[in-house]
Amino acid sequence: MAYGAHRTCSAALISMTMAALMPLQAHSQGAGLGAAGELVDPETLRVCADPSNMPFSDKSGEGFENKLAEMVAAATGRSSVAYTWFPSIPGFVRNTLGANRCDIIMGYAQGDELVQNTNAYYRSSYVLIYKKDGDLAGVETLTDPKLVDKRIGVVHATSPSANMAAARLMRKAKIYPLVVDTRRAPSMAEVMVRDIVAGVIDAAVVWGPMAGYYVRKSEVDLAIVPLTREKGGSRMAYRITMGVRPSDQQWKRTLNSFIRENQDDINKLLLSYGVPLLNEDDESITE
Repeated sequence: MAYGAHRTCSAALISMTMAALMPLQAHSQGAGLGAAGELVDPETLRVCADPSNMPFSDKSGEGFENKLAEMVAAATGRSSVAYTWFPSIPGFVRNTLGANRCDIIMGYAQGDELVQNTNAYYRSSYVLIYKKDGDLAGVETLTDPKLVDKRIGVVHATSPSANMAAARLMRKAKIYPLVVDTRRAPSMAEVMVRDIVAGVIDAAVVWGPMAGYYVRKSEVDLAIVPLTREKGGSRMAYRITMGVRPSDQQWKRTLNSFIRENQDDINKLLLSYGVPLLNEDDESITE
């Protein structure tokens, strides 16, 4: 998930499911000089990113944040995109953006104090996944009686676990680890989707962008239900921004202009990866 989402969601959320255990060697790049007082490279879009965190970013360039970075570079007159790779673990901001090794984090939950947020370029939520043709058809909230005695997968210490506990669903829940080294093992969202297909669990609660991507790759028809109808409990929906240094005010304004002028194309990109997009009224955006 975008960085900061796990931190924000679980007494802070993401991406966004932390994707690795051990830091990679982040390569250092000399800072360019953009607007006065800002260390933003005017020629190269220098991106801080996780090297193995699909569907967000990946060294192969296949993540939607990789594609979005290419759009930003083209729109802001940069000739290329260069990455400082570092896993989504504590210290990510300090060792990348904070060390002036890069100038932008492509996905960051709004409101986190470690970065300066741009305007949000999408809003999504945690979702409930289950087989469309199963006996959970029509379930829209974690308090639905149909979920009683079902085995539900949830990532440890994320927001939905509190709601599940309040609904007394944790007794039979299957808890998946928050921190996974996805350079060596599949992401928990991918594992949870596989476990639903195999019948290991009946349903799963997953961050929407991760769920949408892996559900699309599944051979079984699965329902994805945004958890926007919860009555009380933990927050389920988050605005996702780009993160920049607090000093880079002109850079933030440039990115805000990019988002405003390219929102339709950004939505198309995200939808192509299965991201469940929500407007401010919790209605689904489908085009």
